[in-house]
Amino acid sequence: MKIAAVLFLFSVFSSSITAFPHFFPNVSSIPPSLLPNITAGAWDSFNNLSGCHLGQKVPGISKLKNYFHYFGYIGNISKNFTDDYDDALETAVKNYQLNFNLNATGELDESTVKQILKPRCGVADIVNGSSTMNSGKAASMTGHTVAHYSFFPGTPRWPRSRRDLTYAFEPRNQLTDDVKRVFTNAFARWSEWTPLTFTESNNYNTADLKIGFYGGNHGDGEDFDGVLGTLAHAFAPPRGLLHLDSDETWIIDDVFASGSPSAMDLESVAVHEIGHLLGLGHSSVEDAIMFPTISSGIRKVELARDDVEGIQVLYGTNPDSNSTTGPSFGEREMSGAHVMSSVVVQIIFLAVGLTLFVL
Repeated sequence: MKIAAVLFLFSVFSSSITAFPHFFPNVSSIPPSLLPNITAGAWDSFNNLSGCHLGQKVPGISKLKNYFHYFGYIGNISKNFTDDYDDALETAVKNYQLNFNLNATGELDESTVKQILKPRCGVADIVNGSSTMNSGKAASMTGHTVAHYSFFPGTPRWPRSRRDLTYAFEPRNQLTDDVKRVFTNAFARWSEWTPLTFTESNNYNTADLKIGFYGGNHGDGEDFDGVLGTLAHAFAPPRGLLHLDSDETWIIDDVFASGSPSAMDLESVAVHEIGHLLGLGHSSVEDAIMFPTISSGIRKVELARDDVEGIQVLYGTNPDSNSTTGPSFGEREMSGAHVMSSVVVQIIFLAVGLTLFVL
């Protein structure tokens, strides 16, 4: 009997490990037969809850409570949730709205439901009852911005003696070199700004960071939920585990255009999860890599100022580069509103100069 039970558990766990992910070089290469399966998200039923508020009893509220419990907004109380919109749910919704820069009404307005529906990282926003996502702190690089990066409880990080971290892939996933190259690029996003380096290892068992694609219940207590929903999760130092949902449709080469189907950019998700592997929690800065959600069809791979400030608090700057004016960071800072402000400043200086010249 014991042998049979062990064999059964092994077969279940093994099947979750060896599930082969769906990788495609671009959106156009996705087979038409697969498209209907990647357009319905795990949380689509929450659309029916738009407009709900305190005091109501609506079918589906219990599932929403489970959602907020999973991401830390409702504490470790009984999981036998009811469909009552009670005080605990209203508080959870308010805290969620604060973390995601929404109007904190405690009601499930349209913008809140829209945010909840987005695919996201499986790491909780609130750990041990506290959140620093939207707490705000003095920025280290400039006095004119507010940082919202956060850390795991206890601020775990890799020690100074381990600045060259090794990573390896779950052998049973049988990943191609093209897929592995995506992770090489993702690690480079973080090494650009820190003294950390990352080297691929052929020894999965001894690597500092272990990467694998899994489906459903895969043995770590953090089950995946099928297409969209939670995309991946990673554990803080020194555990070093990065798990991605094998049920997702992953794009490994393409630069997305508007109207892309519900496929996810692998590098975008990998960069985010590596931030967790290094000790960063979630950020309420929407442009930051460590923002918890990412819409399908979006590519988001460059670290924002908030990400850089957070990771450099943990590890310091890259000694081989000017860490605050690196090429990608400089380009980002000169885009959009920053370009406009720069132009305005130049106009002001020109005007003052002309005035002085005339006088």
